[in-house]
Amino acid sequence: MDLDEYRRESKKRWSRVASGWGAQRDRLWASTAPVSEWLVGALRLSSGQTVLELACGPGDTGLLAAERVRPGGRLIATDAAETMVALVQERAEQLGLDDVDGRVMDAEWLDLPTASVDAAVCRWGFMLLADPGAALRETRRVLRPGGRVSLAAWAGPERNLWSSAIGAELIGRGLMERPGPGDPGQFAWADPAVIATQLEDAGFVDAEVETLELSFEYPSLDDWWDVQLDLAPALAETVTGMTPAERDDLREALDARLAEFVRDDGSVVLPAATRVAAADA
Repeated sequence: MDLDEYRRESKKRWSRVASGWGAQRDRLWASTAPVSEWLVGALRLSSGQTVLELACGPGDTGLLAAERVRPGGRLIATDAAETMVALVQERAEQLGLDDVDGRVMDAEWLDLPTASVDAAVCRWGFMLLADPGAALRETRRVLRPGGRVSLAAWAGPERNLWSSAIGAELIGRGLMERPGPGDPGQFAWADPAVIATQLEDAGFVDAEVETLELSFEYPSLDDWWDVQLDLAPALAETVTGMTPAERDDLREALDARLAEFVRDDGSVVLPAATRVAAADA
């Protein structure tokens, strides 16, 4: 894998789906709030502190952390995609917040002084980076002594069919390449031992890794599909290049894979699992 090319393409793709993440903000929060609550709780925040959010996306985890450091604290919300940072800034303005600082910043090269923040959080970001080790070392550098980091990374594909079913079908049809060993990807940090090792290699200590179960609910499989098109960076462009017959065939195959999760009224509950971790600087 050409990591520089991966970085360029990743930034473009996440920039393109930012509007979808904004549109799906409330739906996502309804399902994933327990993950953010664990991550923020693990930081052991107090008023007056500075929190850094990495790969912030729409920024809801960071905004939750910002509530815990008032009065006197602040959130620095960062993402490599300018359109994602704009979502956080827009949300902060809607809420009338003046303690949220949105910045376009790559997690592998943090434009922040050494020992300048008290805590850092990254929900489902590190495993997607070209060099997550570099990002963790940078995170360690900007944390003050005694600071904390928390992160989330998806458990394996067998526990996250809401997403992995699509990848399996696209790979099987030759429309997507299977990630190689060590390549960045949604499930690159599925093994808790990988997370613990990455944290320790970056200089963090007393790492704890847990698993949280959650679920995604949709009125129908059509709704699930529409949400995936909004959120998945590579999916929409892949589907756009397919013929109508190919798209119909793909949907039929996916509906069959997920049929066991469809209830009698047509609604869908798809189970999910994520690792969550925290460590001291």
